Amino acid sequence: MELLERLKDAQKAAMKAKDKTRLGTIRLLMSAIKQQEVDTRQSLSDEDILAVLTKSVKQRRDSVAQYQSAGRDDLADAELAEIAVIEEFLPQPLSEAEVDALVKAAVEKTGAASMQDMGKVMGVLKPQIQGRADMGKVSQLVKANLS
Repeated sequence: MELLERLKDAQKAAMKAKDKTRLGTIRLLMSAIKQQEVDTRQSLSDEDILAVLTKSVKQRRDSVAQYQSAGRDDLADAELAEIAVIEEFLPQPLSEAEVDALVKAAVEKTGAASMQDMGKVMGVLKPQIQGRADMGKVSQLVKANLS
């Protein structure tokens, strides 16, 4: 619940500073968290909140790509500003070398030998990497290590 408290404190600070972009982004995050709580009918742990934040960043990155391909740089800039706010609440991202080392360790730990074992490897990696690396890139690394 520490992450939720950090979000609430940041929301109060943004209100006092009259920072509309930051406040709007934090309110959207709080809304997404509340919606997840309503859907699951239980309060979310920090890991669950982290998953919501990660999903929000991914959605915004997809939006940025679409806006840039359509020539709408003004909308892309707004999404990038929201990503910057959300990333303040995510843990430090892992370097490529750290991700590669974690993938190799997970492959060894699970004894994975083929692509059929990819689910086992991803199951071990996801709790370690959630919110700290792009899971799509991690998936590609796992495929490269298993083939």
